[in-house]
Amino acid sequence: MAEAAAHPIPVIAIDGPGAAGKGTICNRVASALGWTLLDSGALYRLVGLAALRKGVEPEDATALAELARGLDIEFLAGDEVVVLLDGQDVSREIRTEHAGLVASKVAAQSAVRSALIERQREFRRPPGLVADGRDMGSVVFPSSALKIFLTANVTERAQRRYKQLKDKGIDVSLSALSKDMVDRDRQDTDRSVAPLITCADARILDTTSMSIEEVVCKVLEWAKEVYPQGCA
Repeated sequence: MAEAAAHPIPVIAIDGPGAAGKGTICNRVASALGWTLLDSGALYRLVGLAALRKGVEPEDATALAELARGLDIEFLAGDEVVVLLDGQDVSREIRTEHAGLVASKVAAQSAVRSALIERQREFRRPPGLVADGRDMGSVVFPSSALKIFLTANVTERAQRRYKQLKDKGIDVSLSALSKDMVDRDRQDTDRSVAPLITCADARILDTTSMSIEEVVCKVLEWAKEVYPQGCA
């Protein structure tokens, strides 16, 4: 089903590669505006995790799509978003690089993307939505008046993810993390279905040398420029 061309509820669609800072930035921007938050990457990670648990192969598109439609998912807001799968907190489990690589393979299946796309659009609720992903502007919310492509160089992104995982008590190798990140970038960019691209009308924001506060301020500045009434 196509997205409505003239939708009254504003959307800030923020795309970009892994560890570019999308999750943190989207969470803070949504909190500052009082808008709904969509972490689309978590949906694919949840499908990937469920597939691993149930023994479904990442290449089995039909089984994955059926799995995606029936997932019991809940997001609990707080200082950090708690992600529940079948009532179990899997917030840490879905953030490992292994889960990310499986999620990238799952996301390449057109049947899975079709099963989840309307679920993602259901997050578009008043007063507005901040959507975090890899195809938010290109596929899910193409009518969004504010599309942002958030990026940073691979070295910086690997160091950020390394610190993030270490802070959560997850043991990981920086070199292995860098390799996995390069592999995932390639998977996301080269896949035939909804690849990671920079939309022609997207504003590119390189966060390599920027602080979180600087990035949040820039996104809020753009949001108030594009959606003056919704961000009042």
